[in-house]
Amino acid sequence: MSLLLGHSPKLFIRKPVLVRASAGGSFSLVQTPPCFILSADPWVSGHVLLEYSYFMKNRHVVFKHAPVELVYNDEAVTMIGSSHGWVASLVHDVGTLRLHDDLNPVASNINPKRISLPPLVTLPHCQTQIITNVSLSSLSPEEEDCVVAVKFMGPQLSYCRPSSAQGNSSKSWFNIRISNPSFFSSSVMFSKKYNMFCIPGSGGQLIASWDLCKDEHTPKIQVLRYYNLPKVSEAEREVMDTCFTTHHLVESQSTGETILVKCFRQTVDDGGTSWLKTKAVMVFKVSAKGNAFYTRHIGDLTIFISKSEPFCVRASSFPGVRPNHVYILDVDMISFSKLDDSTISTCPAKVGAPYFFPPQNIEY
Repeated sequence: MSLLLGHSPKLFIRKPVLVRASAGGSFSLVQTPPCFILSADPWVSGHVLLEYSYFMKNRHVVFKHAPVELVYNDEAVTMIGSSHGWVASLVHDVGTLRLHDDLNPVASNINPKRISLPPLVTLPHCQTQIITNVSLSSLSPEEEDCVVAVKFMGPQLSYCRPSSAQGNSSKSWFNIRISNPSFFSSSVMFSKKYNMFCIPGSGGQLIASWDLCKDEHTPKIQVLRYYNLPKVSEAEREVMDTCFTTHHLVESQSTGETILVKCFRQTVDDGGTSWLKTKAVMVFKVSAKGNAFYTRHIGDLTIFISKSEPFCVRASSFPGVRPNHVYILDVDMISFSKLDDSTISTCPAKVGAPYFFPPQNIEY
C-alpha cells in the first residue's frame, strides 16, 4: 500500500510545473522587484500599515495593511516563515498551519487569501511546535499540484497538498522521521530542477532530498566534496570558529545552478544590546555529482537570504539590485556581502517581518 494513506505515489506532483516568470526569470517588465517590509506602524484596530522597501531605482513607495499578528507574534499565533510571497503561521491552540498572502506586496488589501492546512500530526519522539521553515513547490498553494513542506526543529519533516480540488483527503500530511541528526536544525527548500525537496546538513557535508513522485521516507543522500577552498588566516579562522553558521541552498531558475551559501554570524555587543553580525559569507556552486566549488563570482545573480525560502534573481533585470552579491535579512540586521572582494556591510535594525519577497508577477 502507498505510504500516503492509499493514494497514488504521484499524489503530490504529477509533472513539473512550468511558469512564464519566476524569481530567477528575466521578465522584469511584468514583475515587481525584490523587496522587504521596511516598517509596520499601528493602523486601525488589529492591523498595521506596512511600508515596503524595493531594491530598484526610481520605485515608488508601496503601502498596504495586514493583521498585526502576521508581523508581531503573540501567544496564540507564531509566524514561521515564507515562500513565494506566502507567509505561514502556526496557530498553537489547535495545532494547525495557515498560509496567508496578506504580506505579499501585490496581493489584495480587500480580499486577502488564507488557506488552512490540516491539524499537524506529531511523530513519536518528535515535536511540532518549533518550526525551522516552510517551502512551497510552486508559486501559489492554490495551484492543484502545489506541495507545502514544513521542517520542524528535530527529526520531523511533513508535507501535504493544500489544494482542495481533489477533496479533503488530498490534504492529509505525509510525515517523515529523519534519522540523521545533521538535518535536525536545517531548512528545507524545493528544487524545481530535480522536482525534490532538499535539506542541507549542518556543517555542509550532506544534502538530503525527497522525490515528490515517490512516497518514500528514506531520502537520497548526496555527499559534498569541496574544491578551490580559499586560504584563511589563523585570525580569520578564530573568528569563524566563534560564529553561528547557517547553510542555505539556492537554485537559479535562469542558469540552472544549485548554490550552497554558508553564512557566519558573530554575537556583538552594541551599547548593551546584543545582535548577530555577519562576519563572512562563502558561496559554492554544487554539481549534480556533489562537487562543491568555492567561488567569488556568480555573475549577474544576486542571492537573497532571510526567514523566507532563499531565492536569487538576475540583477540586470532589476536596476538597483547589485550583481554578484548576497543580501541577508534577519530580525536584528540587514547585510550586503560583495562576493568579489568579500566585503560586508551590515546595518543593525529591528525587523518585525524578516522576509525577502521574491519578484511577484503583476496581473494586467
